[in-house]
Amino acid sequence: MKWLVALFCTGLSVLATAAELPLVQKQQFDLAEFSTQSGVQLKQVKVGWEAYGTLNADKSNAILITHYFSGSSHAAGKYRSTDAAPGYWDAIIGPGKAIDTNKFYVLSVDSLANINAFSPDVITTGPASINPATGKPYGLSFPVVTITDFVEVQRALLDTLGIKKLHAVIGPSMGSFQAIEWTVRYPERVQRLVPVIGTAYIDAYSAVRLERWAQPIKQDPSWQQGQYPLNQQPAGLALALAYVIQDALHPQGFNQSYPAPAQDSAIHHSIKAELPAFSQLLSAAKGRSAQMDANSLLYLVRASQLWRAGMGDNWPQALAQVKAKTLWLPATGDLLLTPAMAQASQQQLPSSRYQEIAGKKGVSNGHYDGLSNIQSVSQLLSDFLSH
Repeated sequence: MKWLVALFCTGLSVLATAAELPLVQKQQFDLAEFSTQSGVQLKQVKVGWEAYGTLNADKSNAILITHYFSGSSHAAGKYRSTDAAPGYWDAIIGPGKAIDTNKFYVLSVDSLANINAFSPDVITTGPASINPATGKPYGLSFPVVTITDFVEVQRALLDTLGIKKLHAVIGPSMGSFQAIEWTVRYPERVQRLVPVIGTAYIDAYSAVRLERWAQPIKQDPSWQQGQYPLNQQPAGLALALAYVIQDALHPQGFNQSYPAPAQDSAIHHSIKAELPAFSQLLSAAKGRSAQMDANSLLYLVRASQLWRAGMGDNWPQALAQVKAKTLWLPATGDLLLTPAMAQASQQQLPSSRYQEIAGKKGVSNGHYDGLSNIQSVSQLLSDFLSH
């Protein structure tokens, strides 16, 4: 199970045999003001971003990587040589890899309300940030933000860099939402789209499942309606993260990593005894929660619940605006954002391609296969980016 904890915590990837990236520098992008889709104007917005490779003279070789729910802009490489693991997609980003940094300028941006608010390597404006108007943390006074808002911050950065067109936008999970929204809002600016373990919409069933991630925080008295001291995160955060981990796994992978109930004698004799598998799951989540913010998790849940391409009343109609060549890469065993959701999305783009990501050695790890086994589609991805 250690591989899963590392994946969830730091973005562990399977190292490729190609050359490694040099040390990565985290950079900061500042906006004096930013208007959210809900109509609220934020002041002094900052986000972190990083890039790999070199931008060519006509700025035509840029690929944007949009990150998943619990991730950050750290898609590849290491910040320090002593880092335990590289970015989450290091297996496919770098010199000679599927997303070849000898050819492409690859960049990624932290989302607003990034869940890793207390990581020293995350720069982001969100509920845990200081509101310049009050000198206090925003808390729940921070406006509801959407996938569109994440895209608009990224667009502002690209405009500052003088990048008018993207060779591709590629993202896993919540990152797929952002990638799709890019192609809907700016169809002339994106040449290729790769939604990985993604979908163009969230239905009611999926939205309620995401709400299960929020409820342990909302039901925790120590949450204090979002006004908790930032150095005392609500206990419900760890339980919420435990649900995130379990929901992203397929039962096959979960059962290979956690002990079966029959293996423990205590739970056969006492209702008070805690299920060992649950204890291990919660322990893994607690270890991660130290650098996370409970309110930020709620904001990302809401941004995901609200997701549909175009953010209007008709996501299939919005998807019809996409001009980019598109490759859908769902995970075969994904029970969170299912292949059926990817297929329903793909049907709105009849000319798009579709290939599922299988589990390693016949064992499905569900949604996580889009991160931990992405290298299995390296050749397909490389060919797609080259044509």
